[in-house]
Amino acid sequence: MTQATASSAPKPPPAMKSSLSMFTGPRMWAAVFVLLLVAPFIGLYPVFMMKALCFAIFACAFNLLLGYTGLLSFGHAAFMGAAAYATGWLVRTAGWSPELGLLAGLAVGAALGLVVGLIAIRRQGIYFAMITLAMAQMVYFVCLQAPFTGGEDGLQGVPRGKLFGLIPLGSDLTMYFFVLAVFAAVFLAIVRIVHSPYGQVLKAIRENEPRAVSLGYDVDRYKLLAFVLSTAIAGLAGSLKTLVLGFATLSDVHWSLSGEVVLMTLLGGMGTFAGPVIGAFSIIGLQNFLADRVGSWINVIIGGIFVVCVIAFRKGIVGELLAWQERRKGR
Repeated sequence: MTQATASSAPKPPPAMKSSLSMFTGPRMWAAVFVLLLVAPFIGLYPVFMMKALCFAIFACAFNLLLGYTGLLSFGHAAFMGAAAYATGWLVRTAGWSPELGLLAGLAVGAALGLVVGLIAIRRQGIYFAMITLAMAQMVYFVCLQAPFTGGEDGLQGVPRGKLFGLIPLGSDLTMYFFVLAVFAAVFLAIVRIVHSPYGQVLKAIRENEPRAVSLGYDVDRYKLLAFVLSTAIAGLAGSLKTLVLGFATLSDVHWSLSGEVVLMTLLGGMGTFAGPVIGAFSIIGLQNFLADRVGSWINVIIGGIFVVCVIAFRKGIVGELLAWQERRKGR
C-alpha cells in the first residue's frame, strides 16, 4: 500500500518543543512586553516599532503554517497585500472606521485563503508551494491592473481615523499602543491555538502525516483550517500596516515579500513562539538601518544572511538557544 508523501518542509527539532525555557518562559515574555511598552519613551522611533510589530504578526501567522503544520507557502504576501488594499480603499474611499477596516482586511485574508487553500491543500511539498506562488502572482496582477488599487502608485493618503469613533489615532504614540495591543492579542491567540487539542493534531500531521491519517484524522480539513487561520492573521497584519503607514503599494503583494517572511521565520527559529518575532525585528531593523547606507545592496546582505542561516544556524536564533539549553541540561 502506497503511503502519502510527507511534506518536504523542514521540521523543527525536538529541542524547540520546550515551552518552559529561560528564553521563552513567562518571565522573559513579561520583560519583553514591558520593554515594548516603554520603547517609545527610550528613543525608539514609534513608526519603526509599529512596522516591525506588523511584520511580527505576519511572521507569526506564517509560522503557524510552516512551523506547526509543516506547509511551506511561497505566496503569503498575497494575503497580506490584498487585505492592505481592501482596508486602504474602505477606510479612504468608503469612509469606514479603522476597526471595521481591520475586520474587513481579516475577512479578505481568510476568504482568499479559503479559495487558495481549497485548490492547494491536497498537494504537498514543492507542489503546494508552487500553487500558492502562482495564485499570489494572480493577485499581484489584479492589484496592478484594477482601477481602484491605483496601479503602480498604489493607494495613498489612507487616514488612521478614530478608533470606535472616540479615540483619534493620528498621534504616533496612540497608534503605537493600539498596534501593540493587537500584536499581544494575536500572539496570545496563536499560543492558545498551538496548545489546544487542535494544535496538537497539527503537530502530529507535521511529524507524521500518514500516521495521523491512520488514526482517523481528516488531515486535509485540519490543514485547510490552519491555512485559513494563517491567511486571516496575515490579512490583519497587512491592514494594520496600511493604517500605520497610510498607504498600500504593489510591494505588499510582491513575491519578494513572501521570501522575506520565510527568512524572518527561519532566522528567528520556526516552530517557536519567539522566533518569528525576533526574525521580523531583525530583518526590519536591518532594512531600516542599512537602507540609506548601502542602497540596493541591502538585498545582497539579506541574501547572505539567509545563506549563513541555512548553512550554520538551521534551527534559527531561538532554536539554537533552546538546543544549547538542552545540551546544558543533558550535561
